[in-house]
Amino acid sequence: MAVRKVMNAMTKPVSMPHNHRQAGCPFRPGRALLELHEDPALHRVPVPNSQLGEVGAVLITRDEDARTVLADARHEVGFAFDPHWTGPRSVMNQPGVLLNYDGDEHIRYRRMQAGAFTMKRIRALSGVIEQIVEKHLDDVEKAGPGVDLVKAFAEPLPLFVICELLGAPLADRAGILERSSIASSVDTTLEVQQDNFAAMIDYMAALVTAHRREPGDNILGDLVRKHGAELSDDELVGMGLDVLVAGHGTLSGMIGLSVLALLSHSEQLAVLRDDKLSGGAIEELLRFLAVAPPLVRKASTDLSVNGQKICAGEYVVVSTLMANHGAALPSPPDELDLRRKPVPHLAFGYGRHQCVGQQLARLELRIALPALFRRFPGLRLAVPFEEIEYRTESLVYGVKRLPVEW
Repeated sequence: MAVRKVMNAMTKPVSMPHNHRQAGCPFRPGRALLELHEDPALHRVPVPNSQLGEVGAVLITRDEDARTVLADARHEVGFAFDPHWTGPRSVMNQPGVLLNYDGDEHIRYRRMQAGAFTMKRIRALSGVIEQIVEKHLDDVEKAGPGVDLVKAFAEPLPLFVICELLGAPLADRAGILERSSIASSVDTTLEVQQDNFAAMIDYMAALVTAHRREPGDNILGDLVRKHGAELSDDELVGMGLDVLVAGHGTLSGMIGLSVLALLSHSEQLAVLRDDKLSGGAIEELLRFLAVAPPLVRKASTDLSVNGQKICAGEYVVVSTLMANHGAALPSPPDELDLRRKPVPHLAFGYGRHQCVGQQLARLELRIALPALFRRFPGLRLAVPFEEIEYRTESLVYGVKRLPVEW
């Protein structure tokens, strides 16, 4: 298999190597990523990791190859939990975190979490999410006629929903936001990450203790009521952290970048405002923007992808951005088309580790984005498009700030 030194733009990435974007266009794959995609050989790229340092990984960019990798149990999640670990806790050594498990243990934990994300519970949350959205839109309107939409809407909205899901007091939201932001950054030291994760564990342990004493009407309370006898406090802490980290950062990134994409494609806004089409519009935004963290796997044995060898022990990183944009679609995949018939995408992963909370994420986006543009039909950028900065140092892609006015 061809192995070559990746160009500077990938070695010192404008964004994470799997998520490299065009200069001046944060919605499409960048030239460095496109060149690797167009080359039939698989290539190794350096992937920054705050826990492991920089690791080399085989980059997967084609949709069919990505699905092959993600569906094959021999491509393990790569962060195998060590039950005998005595060092500082990290996301890779925390019981109950789904990405630490494969096989029967993963199935066991996933079944428990999925039971807390039933469609009945998701539908029941619809009214709550609508109230949270309207409350934040009221706050945005009062602060206007201009705000940073990330700080005023994209960050706090999913945070309030997470607090609802975990039974966390709203007064805790500032601390949760800070810890979540640090956890998703690759531009920090191992010591900072360890200290931050210890604080996250302490906070979640206090919530678990409260729910052990009096289970609330929320996901953490459900886990205690239904599975408390078979789960340790450590495992419940890990499951709670799963919900917190996955449910906030990715949604925040999606909301901010979606608004920027829609403001940059004004002809698409009318489609989003049509409630009958908003579900399909959300699927297209998920496919097109591909903000989610990298999908990392580790080969448990020598494997072959598209006729090329991946050696046992090698990491593999899937570029959902390139896979989504390189798929064979009726209309150009690198164009935003909210009238596009929904097509399969990798925004929530694929296979046995597909995101458990994806229906909740869809619901939040389907409520929040149309409501925002209904309330502020004249919403526009308050700075030139070229001045927008992006979260290139984060596991989740998005905008750092989004100054808007109306």
